[in-house]
Amino acid sequence: MILTLGIAFGAAFAGAALLGGPLIAQLKSFRLRQQAYEDAPQSHQVKTGTPTMGGLLFLIAPIVALAVAPSLTTFAFAVLIVGMAAIGFIDDSSAIRKGRNRGLRARTKFLLTALVGTTFLGMLWNGSSPVGTLMFGAGTTPAWFWYGLSLCVILATTHAVNLTDGLDGLAGGAVLPPLAVLAFLAVRVHAGGVAAVDLAVAGTVGGFLIYNRHPAKVFMGDTGSLALGAALAGGAILCGAQLLLLLIGGVFVAEALSVILQVASYKTTKKRIFRMSPLHHHFELSGWSETTVTTRFWLASLTLAALGFALVVRT
Repeated sequence: MILTLGIAFGAAFAGAALLGGPLIAQLKSFRLRQQAYEDAPQSHQVKTGTPTMGGLLFLIAPIVALAVAPSLTTFAFAVLIVGMAAIGFIDDSSAIRKGRNRGLRARTKFLLTALVGTTFLGMLWNGSSPVGTLMFGAGTTPAWFWYGLSLCVILATTHAVNLTDGLDGLAGGAVLPPLAVLAFLAVRVHAGGVAAVDLAVAGTVGGFLIYNRHPAKVFMGDTGSLALGAALAGGAILCGAQLLLLLIGGVFVAEALSVILQVASYKTTKKRIFRMSPLHHHFELSGWSETTVTTRFWLASLTLAALGFALVVRT
């Protein structure tokens, strides 16, 4: 299994690293370029015109995983990732066509991600009970609860990673530590196909970061961020680690909560808790440079993943 997983990671990394340059050239030729948010920090306006949809590279991961560890579970996981990437592709295309960073309506995107998530969970249905157990759960977990919780995890994680993708390399670097923990957990529960997908996704992210590190030559777009959220959610669900994801994916939890709290506070009191949300913009407007915010969020992700790893090892 170790050799198979090594091949999955290495092949995915090499594929993303080698295809990144040609993909950027194609994105430029088709004029698929980012339009900075109108209400983003002023420093972000220089990012307008940078090629986007670089998250297409992440589609290498399910192809590699299916090649080295074919199974129904691997296929279902691949469907989740590709389905979310497709929604992101439509969203990115719509934003580019409109000439402003506003693609699909929030409600439409939510419903589409729920549809893909439900399809994925339906593929796991065995007629009576979940395919996995719920770590840290008390007693037997009813099937309806497991599937309901899993759908919530898919929706929350995909949109949280989407919110986090706002700085060069931020979402990509922050997703690597939790993916490593999920891959370890998958190996521990003998879910080789799940581990192959986790590591293949990590490999593509590593190759993508060659081009996405500051100053970014390409952005992942919603095509990439929704795919990465799907990878985290699917990996956790297939190992019964839905609750653990709250810890190892704490950076994404914090980003999503900052938006929820900001909106709730402004609607009820007309006051803002943060200078700007998501949270990474708050630190930017507090005087941190973009690279400082990114590296500290990476460190936070690594720390939380290490805590989660220690918790898994002790159970």
